[in-house]
This record gives sequence, C-alpha cells and structure tokens, in this order.
Amino acid sequence: MSETNLNRLSFNEAVVFVKQRKRAAFAAMPVFGDDEGDENATAEGARIFILLPDEDEGWTLRFIAGPFFSAAYAANDTIPNDEIPDRVRELLFVPTRCEEDWLTDQLQILLGKLTQAAGIGDQMPDYNAQPAKAAADVVFPVSFIGRDKPN
Repeated sequence: MSETNLNRLSFNEAVVFVKQRKRAAFAAMPVFGDDEGDENATAEGARIFILLPDEDEGWTLRFIAGPFFSAAYAANDTIPNDEIPDRVRELLFVPTRCEEDWLTDQLQILLGKLTQAAGIGDQMPDYNAQPAKAAADVVFPVSFIGRDKPN
C-alpha cells in the first residue's frame, strides 16, 4: 500500500470502523468547472461523503456538495444504504471525527475541519477568513453534483 493510502479505508472497512469506533470517516472529490480538461484548472467545489455513526442503523452516509466559498449547498442529504451508488462504494475513506454543526459550514471549511480531525489538516489551506460568494438561499443545478435527473 502506498504511503498516501496508509490511512485510507475501503467503503466496507470504513463502515466497520464507524460502527465499531463510533467515529466518522469521509471521502471527498473535487468538482471542476467547464475547463476540466485544462491541466491548470482548479476545483470550484467538492462532493463530500461522510459516514457517520447512527444509534439505530449503526451508520449513515451524508452527502454534501456545492461550490467553495459559498454558504449555499447543491446537496446536503442522507443517502439510504440501498441507494448508495457503486462509484461511492469504490472510494477510499479517511477516519476522522465530525460534529453536527460542521455540516452547515462552507464546504472548504468543512473539509478543513474533517482533515484537521483526521490529522491531515496540513494538506489544506486555512479558509476560515475567506468571504462567502453566495447567499444561503442560492440554489445550484443538480448537474453540479452529478446526480442523474429524475425521470
């Protein structure tokens, strides 16, 4: 296993970790704009998947997505176990902790807190002082988060 993957868990390993240790695990994917093919493109947002301990089910999967530097989310949902896409089950998760009030922070701040709690925070810039770009009531298209459109 490579050094960068030492603290990473498969989806199934992360579920066992969350159930046994009553701690969280997360995976994050950057979201690029229209210039995704540009090698100099920077991420405009992220999709974050957080496995959280749950007293009834043992664990739940929280999906949060949206742009950076905004108080508006494109998604902030709990995904039922039978609806978790295979591509999410293929991600590697990092053990961390997560407080309920973190789930309403701007995306880059949430990522900073999750990485700090995981002991890998030095890999993230300090975004706490950055201003918001969009109001909390701003809505983003479903295509931003990559979900299939309902039939």
